[in-house]
Parts: sequence; C-alpha cells; structure tokens
Amino acid sequence: MAETSIEWTDATWNPVAGCTILSAGCTNCYAMRMAARLEAMGAEKYSGLTRKTGGRAKWTGQIRLDKASLSIPIGWKRPRRVFVNSMSDLFHQDVPPEFIAEVWTVMADTQHHTYQILTKRPDRMKEIVPALPKLPNVWLGTSVEDSRVLHRLDDLREVPAAVRFVSFEPLIGSVQDANLKGIHWAIVGGESGPNARPLETRWVDEIFDRCTDADAAFFFKQWGGRNKKATGRVYRDRVWDDLPELRM
Repeated sequence: MAETSIEWTDATWNPVAGCTILSAGCTNCYAMRMAARLEAMGAEKYSGLTRKTGGRAKWTGQIRLDKASLSIPIGWKRPRRVFVNSMSDLFHQDVPPEFIAEVWTVMADTQHHTYQILTKRPDRMKEIVPALPKLPNVWLGTSVEDSRVLHRLDDLREVPAAVRFVSFEPLIGSVQDANLKGIHWAIVGGESGPNARPLETRWVDEIFDRCTDADAAFFFKQWGGRNKKATGRVYRDRVWDDLPELRM
C-alpha cells in the first residue's frame, strides 16, 4: 500500500498478507524476504507469516486479512495503476470469496484507478470471478515461470476480464509452447537477488514471438541476476514498456 519501484505499476495495495509456496517460481519469492523484514521491524501484520528454513525466510502458509487496508485506494485521488496483493495472492484458497467480493467493491468504487491482480491460482480465479462484476479498471493475470505451469494460461482464458495478462517472472525455463490467444499483455523478467537463477535470451525471444503472433503487448521488466540494475532492461536494443489496450 505504497509507491513502488515495480516497473509495470505505480503502487501496491495489500488487503491480504501471507502465502504458501506453490511451484518453482516461488522458491526465491521477494515477498517472503520482505515479510520477514517487516516482521523484524515490528509490523504486526506480518508477524508469523514466515519462518527461517535453511537460512532463508519461507512462508508458513498463514494468511492474514487486513480489513483496515480496504479503504486505502479511496484516499488516493490521483489515478494510478495498482498492483493488488504484492505480498500475497488474492485467490489463495484461504481467502474467503466474501472478502474477495469486498475487494471488488472497493475497485468498483474507485474506477479512476486501474487494478492489476496477479495470481498463481487462476483455477480458483475462474471459479470466483464470474459471480463478480466485470470491471473495466480491473486487469486479471497469472504467473508462469516455465513450461510446467503453462496450464495456468488455459484457466486464465476462461476468466472474464477487461484485460488478461501473464507475468513470465521469474522466467526460469523455456515456455516456447505458450498459447497467448486471448491474453492481452505479457510481462517478462529474470529472477533477481542473491540466489537468482539465470535467464536465457532465447526464452525471451520465444515469448516475444508468441506476443507478436497473438497481438499481445510485450513488457520487458529486467534481465535480473544478483544486481538487476547492472544487467538492466534493454532487449533488442530498446526498452519495452508496452501496455495493453482495454478489451470490454
């Protein structure tokens, strides 16, 4: 619930905190490290959400709903793109549908903002979202880190949304068979931090080609590595900050 350095959004909003490791893309999750840091700083909201295992912070699986945070976007008068739950997953199995509906109500009441919801659980998203209003200011997406979770794109395609997007981050393997039909935007990025797994250029090329074929906007976030600032964001001699068009 603050301004952020994430390149594809303007602010984060976290009415839910905590998560569960689900697939290989979660291994070095920055939110686990951040939650541990916030707990050490005395933030009660993040207390007990992680534990140290092998010298690293890992999610405990505990989920915390923060109803007090629901009203925060109402106080933001300047329009902005808002990443919903950068510190959790709104469609985690332990987030009640009733609470998700409350989040939807806030988004419906603040249509001067654009909300970006990213999940690793699009199967649950497709079960819940059809019962909610289709809002022009809500973009729905899923994370795909390698070919083992390409099925998430099939689930996402079944979700009614003004914009459907996929975050190929951290991209840790080839996704050459990704079907981007019905997907409007792709974010691509390598893993960053001390234990970052490498990103191969050909994996990015594969996604770029799939985006071209599907007429999907292409956003290259970073090459990643231990020092993401050093490796930068330039791909094919330019910075790619393309955004999707609204599809209603």
